[in-house]
Amino acid sequence: MEFGTALFLLKKGYKVARRGWNGKGMFLYYVPANSYPAQTEAAKEHFGDMVDYGAYIAMKTAQGNVVPWLASQTDVLAEDWEIIK
Repeated sequence: MEFGTALFLLKKGYKVARRGWNGKGMFLYYVPANSYPAQTEAAKEHFGDMVDYGAYIAMKTAQGNVVPWLASQTDVLAEDWEIIK
């Protein structure tokens, strides 16, 4: 499927990945806007006890952790997106 469809499905709660990704078990998921307790003094000084954040796309990496994800031009133009069950 194309990236636009994958993005639509992410917002509906599905996990997606590119068929061409080499990393085992990698996938994307949508994280809606929310807040979390400040973890550092710098965050506490600027935001107070809670840090608000905007919605973003997260990636479960091949190493088993989670990072924010940004699409490359190749990702946006790819047609090998698929739903992960």
